[in-house]
Amino acid sequence: MTTNVGTLDRAIRVLIGIALIVFLATGKGPAHWLGLIGVVPLATAAMGWCPLYRLLGFNSCPAPRR
Repeated sequence: MTTNVGTLDRAIRVLIGIALIVFLATGKGPAHWLGLIGVVPLATAAMGWCPLYRLLGFNSCPAPRR
């Protein structure tokens, strides 16, 4: 897996992931379970690789491609 998620993109993903997980912990009603989606941006930020970016041919990482 080649890194395709840049530093700024990772930071944004972490913030969104944390916000969604906080919504899971503090939200009320059936919609609060949507906060589990927060795991996806956290995981892609940790790996530095996004499968959707690969499918679309997008790369936000300034590192040269291999």
